[in-house]
Amino acid sequence: MKIGAYYLGDGICEFTVWGPHLETVALEIVSPYRRLLPMQKQGGYWQVTARDIQPGTCYFYQLNGNESRPDPASNFQPIDVHSPSEVINHDFPWSDTNWSGIPLETMIMYELHVGTFTPEGTFAAIIPRLPDLRELGINAIQIMPVAQFPGDRNWGYDGVYPFAVQNSYGRPNQLKKLVDACHQQGIAVILDVVYNHFGPEGNYTSRFAPYFTETYRTPWGSAMNFDDAYSYDVRQFFIQNALYWLGEFHIDALRLDAIHAIYDLGAKHFLEELAENVATLSQQQGRKLYLIAESDLNDPKVIRPSELGGYGIDAQWSDDFHHSLYSLLTGDRTGYYEDFGKCEHLAKAYKDSFVYDWKYSHYRQRYHGNYAGDRSPSQFIVASQNHDQIGNRVLGERLSKLVDFEALKLAAGVVLLSPYIPLLFMGEEYGEESPFLYFVSHSDPDLIKAVREGRKQEFFAFHSQGEPPDPESPDTFKNCKLNWDKRQSGKHQILLTFYKKLIQIRNQNPALLKRERENLQIGCHEDKKLITWFKSSQENQIFCAMNFNTSDIKFNQEFIGNNWVKTLDSAETKWLGSGSKLPDKPKPHQELTLPKNSFTLYQNN
Repeated sequence: MKIGAYYLGDGICEFTVWGPHLETVALEIVSPYRRLLPMQKQGGYWQVTARDIQPGTCYFYQLNGNESRPDPASNFQPIDVHSPSEVINHDFPWSDTNWSGIPLETMIMYELHVGTFTPEGTFAAIIPRLPDLRELGINAIQIMPVAQFPGDRNWGYDGVYPFAVQNSYGRPNQLKKLVDACHQQGIAVILDVVYNHFGPEGNYTSRFAPYFTETYRTPWGSAMNFDDAYSYDVRQFFIQNALYWLGEFHIDALRLDAIHAIYDLGAKHFLEELAENVATLSQQQGRKLYLIAESDLNDPKVIRPSELGGYGIDAQWSDDFHHSLYSLLTGDRTGYYEDFGKCEHLAKAYKDSFVYDWKYSHYRQRYHGNYAGDRSPSQFIVASQNHDQIGNRVLGERLSKLVDFEALKLAAGVVLLSPYIPLLFMGEEYGEESPFLYFVSHSDPDLIKAVREGRKQEFFAFHSQGEPPDPESPDTFKNCKLNWDKRQSGKHQILLTFYKKLIQIRNQNPALLKRERENLQIGCHEDKKLITWFKSSQENQIFCAMNFNTSDIKFNQEFIGNNWVKTLDSAETKWLGSGSKLPDKPKPHQELTLPKNSFTLYQNN
């Protein structure tokens, strides 16, 4: 069943909604003039094919003759989450016919929030910024969730209409224009989608059908029903949603939010079924479409192919990589960071993706994770910052407010020279200093109070001092807007150029282009807070040394051969460093001095 309002053309529209326990359902047209059309039940679904329905027609579903609700599969909510849904004609003059996508292993991802990325906070306003991102070296943008949420400001994880684009960002065609423009610039589009919960306001799905189960509980309340009675139709709802974004909007990949909160004990996990359907669509379209999971399970089963007992998801985030890097740079050991803080942690994340691969976690007080060394590094996304790791701090400080300039460059080198897929968070590339705070715009006073109290409880685990900014205040949202002018001058321009240089090296160095684990040799010197590594290919070798010490360190390095040349040194004065203390061409057994919080890269052709 193709759910929602499916416009067929010539004023004809087919409406389908799931409601297995409803006695009656009627299509209630509210504009341009009122009509009430009874719907016929087919299995657990209700349907009607209506005439004289033009795009822009607004409608409710009337349930059991006494309550009218928006369509759970609404394609657009022109007013808000409580008001009528709108019929959308998805015809669009695409110009990306020759677009074949960006291979996952070559992506440089850039996470952005539509509302704070530009002063306007719209899909349309992103388009003029695309050349800047392309010049930086970005070839994939990851857009935080755009499913309709309450009000006009939200991170996006409170969405309640998974098929409807957020009306304050623009209409469906404006998102399509953005995707089309991205493809013209050679940039893939990844969309963040939430299949583990709905937001608390405007969520009327339980009035229609058993979308939820009480068998499990998530941090956000009742779990989505993926394995209980009537779960087949819930699974189809979200599978259709994934295919909708990938098909109708030409999205290249979906980032699946918090899949550890998708509970399914059935013989075929929902994620596996989703991956099968996306693979079929990929074959039909003649280009590879990707699924990327966010998961704190540290379980490689998520990304193993189904023939090896996995779910067949293409890639997943590695939180361990971020936590290792962040705790080393900041010294933070609160909350889940208590499991990290040593160079050996980052060295292991570099080599094996997960630090906790069935090792005891003091934070969790249990053994956690599994070994992922059999999976390609190109199946893991790593970052020094992202929306969660910034926004879940009390004051939403970016790394630029927590560490000095040298450490910012070191963080960039760690991520962009890693064997994994790097992800930058918007503004990171020039050291944006505005915060990224949690913000909402609910209309229910009790819910607003609950959100405020909930944020305080969340921060308790991190022993944070002070009051978090009010999530409901418009000023909290405005303070998160990027300051694009900063990238044009001073240290911000230097950092931007440094990022460009790193991405250029990543994309052109043969040894870095090889993503295999086998060609990486890594060393860890805990006493000096030094990490060193070699990578090799048939064309060349590279050596990197990273100093996480707050003092200069000396170390001996054995270089085999005499053709080693320094490629990049973050301590050089042109990068606003204190000055390099390393030779351009090292001798085979030369003692090297590496300035504090810096790194260097040597190449041997």
